[in-house]
Formats: sequence, structure tokens, C-alpha cells
Amino acid sequence: MKTLRLILGDQLNSNHSWFQTTNPQVTYVMMEVRSETDYATHHIQKVVGFFASMREFAANLTAHQHNVIYIKLNGTNNLQAFDLNLEQILKDNTFEKFEYQLPDEYRLDQILIKFCAGLKIESQAYDTEHFLSERNELATFFEGKKTFLMESFYRYMRKKHQLLMDGDNPQTGQWNYDQDNRKKLPKNHKPVAPLEFENEVSAIEQEIRDANCKTIGTIDSKRFLWPINRKQSLELLDCFVAEFLPQFGTFQDAMTPNEWSLYHSRISFSMNTKMISPLEVIQKVIFEWEANQDKIAINQVEGFVRQILGWREYMRGIYWLKMPEYETLNFFENKEKLPDWFWTGKTKMNCLKQSITQSLDFGYAHHIQRLMVTGNFALLAGVDPDEVDAWYLGIYMDAIQWVEITNTRGMSQFADGGIVGTKPYVSSAAYIDKMSHYCGSCFYQKAKKTGDKACPFNSLYWNFYDKHEAKLSKNPRIGMMYNVWRKMKPEQKVELLEQAHYYLENINDL
Repeated sequence: MKTLRLILGDQLNSNHSWFQTTNPQVTYVMMEVRSETDYATHHIQKVVGFFASMREFAANLTAHQHNVIYIKLNGTNNLQAFDLNLEQILKDNTFEKFEYQLPDEYRLDQILIKFCAGLKIESQAYDTEHFLSERNELATFFEGKKTFLMESFYRYMRKKHQLLMDGDNPQTGQWNYDQDNRKKLPKNHKPVAPLEFENEVSAIEQEIRDANCKTIGTIDSKRFLWPINRKQSLELLDCFVAEFLPQFGTFQDAMTPNEWSLYHSRISFSMNTKMISPLEVIQKVIFEWEANQDKIAINQVEGFVRQILGWREYMRGIYWLKMPEYETLNFFENKEKLPDWFWTGKTKMNCLKQSITQSLDFGYAHHIQRLMVTGNFALLAGVDPDEVDAWYLGIYMDAIQWVEITNTRGMSQFADGGIVGTKPYVSSAAYIDKMSHYCGSCFYQKAKKTGDKACPFNSLYWNFYDKHEAKLSKNPRIGMMYNVWRKMKPEQKVELLEQAHYYLENINDL
């Protein structure tokens, strides 16, 4: 049967069963469309990275004798939307069946369901053969429960896939080593230099510029550092396991100026485009640990496995359980705009300057920079979660809505009211100083709560708790903070709230 198969830009899984045999009756279609470049203001490296990886994938399919239609962004026949291009291809050809892999984004899922409903030929959806849980597996696991505790799902997944397990028990006698993974980087500690590729992608960048796609961030398109195919993705994984894994867990929350990668793997772009699979990543890390237990402690490995087998699968499950309502949730009813300097990095707050500038330069920041610096400030400032979502979705290489929105609107902004996180992740300067080397060279003074050069995080922190006392005071995880607040002298409270109000009124000048 003459069949047209759609491959999306985040479905670059060369090990998918579709590609194991060649069939002259099957044609694959891939496309670069404005509906994808324009639904958020993306980082230029993100758009280039997707297009470069897609083109490499298409070339690989062609080299293996598969029939491929590839529609470039500036192609004369490009109608700039998946459904419109598909309609045209089916109209111009004699295909008898249309097939696609299940999209990871709700938006695209709905477009393709609607498209197939209008077809006069047969259609079929296939699994992407990538994730370690089914779309609705989390919903089934938590059926009848009021809370969705990630740790419970993580342990279930460990048992299901027998990873770091001895039957039904953890291999080392302990499930979670998170307490061992919160160390600040020692002073003068110099991490190993990260592996950076030198891909030539100038032509792709120029095509994006010529199309007037609105982007943010910078790029060196003659030495593009991100992996753009499976071979490079595996090289990055091998480098992480050999060079960075022995220190990963210990310093995974650490932050320091001028070190954008530290001991992180940076494989999330490769995984989220499916150039490599979560199972092969986890198995590679566990194999390395089992072969080198004298050099690699279990906390380095378990923390990494938990991020992929726990958080990644959990966030996807929450996404499919709660969408589309999830993207409208705004527990605190926050309505403020994102400060202008989120798009430039030009702020006197060093932690934000470093984290945002790094994001603009590399399309990357690790989870604590996202959660406890940029996300923390946005929540303390009462920024509309729609604005926060749009920024995170656009600026990061690995940001696809299924994984971005649950981390941003859920864990970071607590806009879901506690579906993902058990408490809001906010802090004063004390936490940022504890985990980073940012505060020492900051314009503001970390220890000052009010007055000239007082760190904005300090007064905004107490302003947040005061403003939302009705919604948060009964939360057992933060009751202690309200005890501290209630014991403060009235004049001290007034001073803190006035300081916070001043900073919020002048937020673009901070």
C-alpha cells in the first residue's frame, strides 16, 4: 500500500521500527514550517539545532534507500504548516494511507487528530518507541489518589525496568541519595572543559535570518557546539560518562560564573529530539558505575537516573494527564510582565545576569539556575505564568512543551497549586549564596534585607509570603516561615514590604 509517513522534528529516532526495513511503497516527509518557528520566540541556536538535526536525519534515511520528501523553510512549495503541506502532498500524489508517530505536544496531537478525521484515506498513529512509560501510565498509577508524588512513580519505574534494583529492593539498600547532591563548588575548583562540537551551520542560520524568523540569543554558526546527529549525541554521552559522571551528583546543584556546563551531561537536546533514548543513556551510566565503583559513588549515578527515569517520565505523565487545562493554571493569579532584562541579561543582580547571559549565549542553563534563580525571581515578582512559560519555551535548546510547561508552570511557578511540587520553590539570597559564587561580586549585598544595595531577593521573599498567606499558611512544608514572619516586629515587616514594593515598581532598573 502506497503510504506517506510524517516525521516531526523531535522524532529523530533512527532505531524506530519504521526504519528497520526499506519499502519502495513508503515515503517519509519532514518539514520546516513557520507554525513551529513562530509559536514562541525561540533561541537562534534552538531553531538551527532542530533544522540541522532534521536535515542530517533525512540525509541518513536517503542514504539507507528510504524515500524522503524534505520541505525546507524557504521552499517554494512550503505552505508553512503541517496540515496544509500534508494536504498538498496527498492531493498531488496517489497515497493510499497516512501514518504518523504520536506527537509529544498536545497542540500537535490535536492538529493531527483533526487532520486524520478529515482524510478520505486510511490513517494510523504509532508510538515513538522512545519513552519508558506510556502516555497514560502515570494516570493509571495514581488513579484515585489526591497527590502525585514523583518519588512514588520513580520507585515504580525502577521496579518496572529493574534499574539499580535487586528484585523489589534498591540495589544499594537506599532509593534516593538527594541529600548527598547539594554541594557548592569549592573555591578555585576548575571543572573539566565541556565537549563542544564545531558544526558548520551558517547556511541554515542564513535561511532563518532571510525568512525573518524572530529569534533571541547568539550563535557561532561556523562552530555550532550542539550535537546534530546520533553519532555526536553518543560522543557527548560517552564524554559525560568518562569525564563528568564521577562528580555529577555532588555538584549538580552548584552554580558559578564563567562555567556554563560544569558536570552536567547536556544530552537533553539529544534525548528530546530522540537521537538517543533514555534507556540506553541510563544503561550506559549504570554500566560505567558497576565497572568503576572505586571511582564513581552511587549518589552520582542515582541522582542522574532519577532525573531521567523519575522526573522526565513523571513530567510527561503529568502533562498528558492534565492538558489542556494545565497551560491555563495560575494559582497565585499573577499578572505582571517579565522584566525587560530577561531578554538581555542586563541587570545588576549577578545571579540573574550570569544565568540569563549564559542562556542567551548557549541556549542552556542547568535545573537550579532555571528553578532557583530565574524561576525564583519570576515567582517572587508575581510574573504571569504565561510570560514565564513563553520565555522558558523559547530560550532553551531542550524546551519542548511537554517537558517545559510542567517544570515551569508546575515546579517553578507553583501555578498548578501543588500538582507537581509540594511547596513553592522560592528563596532569599541565602540559598543562592549557599549554592553559588554569584553573590560575592554582585552590586547588591546578600546580607542586607532593606536599604541601599539590599539584595532584592530578601525583601521580595518576605513580600511573597505576606501576599499569599491565605493560600500558603496551612502548607506544612512552609509553616516555619510563617512562624518567623509573625514573630517579626511590625516596623520590620513594614520596612521589608516597602523595600519590596520599591523594587517591584522599579523592576526594570534592578
